[in-house]
Amino acid sequence: MSLRKSADFAIDKPADRPCPNLRADDFGCRIHDRLRDNGFPGCVAYDCFGAGQRITQVTFDGRTWRDHPDEASTIFPAFMTMTGVHEVLWHLDQARLLCEGPLRASVVDELDRVNALGDLPADELARLDVVPALTPAMDLVKRVSRLARADLHGPDLAGQSLVGADLRRTDLRGANLRSTTLLGADLRRVDLSLADLAGADLRAARLDGADLSGALFLRTSSLESAQGDARTRLPTNVRRPTHWAGPRRGRPERK
Repeated sequence: MSLRKSADFAIDKPADRPCPNLRADDFGCRIHDRLRDNGFPGCVAYDCFGAGQRITQVTFDGRTWRDHPDEASTIFPAFMTMTGVHEVLWHLDQARLLCEGPLRASVVDELDRVNALGDLPADELARLDVVPALTPAMDLVKRVSRLARADLHGPDLAGQSLVGADLRRTDLRGANLRSTTLLGADLRRVDLSLADLAGADLRAARLDGADLSGALFLRTSSLESAQGDARTRLPTNVRRPTHWAGPRRGRPERK
């Protein structure tokens, strides 16, 4: 993938070209333990949802673009497609836990359908038009989300730009925050119970003391670029970022 020099990446890198930090022997990152210090917080927040492993180990049976450069033109687009497939699989799996009965059966059926896309031959996977292929699955996920949040009547802020917004006095329980830009937003001590955070941009968002324990579709990778502390409550299946500070000392902040 391409990198653009910014607050997330220290360099410009065109697509289909290895990162200069990629080790030649094992495909590891030579600065993995100090990515933030070297200007690559975007790498810390990235998640391929296991698509890379499936492409290498299953689709291409262990072959890589380095060992088989003639296959690179198929490996790269196949990987991008697989990343989309695996991201949707993650959302469907989360949705499966939020519903029951016929709706849950529909989610399980969609899980099987989308997973089968990942089993396509490499050339078909590389050519797959992912938007029409995956849209029905994401529409189903959104339906599950609406039903899970229905009793709280939270605000619909999906896709909005809330850059730097002070949201400490906003009731965001059950809010629709899908793909909402919360860059630098102040969410300290905010209750985000049943708020849908799928695709929300949380870079530099202040989450000190916030309650995300009941948030929906929250990923560890989304939190890696946010700011939180030991008081921030998270779902049991979400790992606390290691760079988050402990509780702040001094006078309590006003909500």
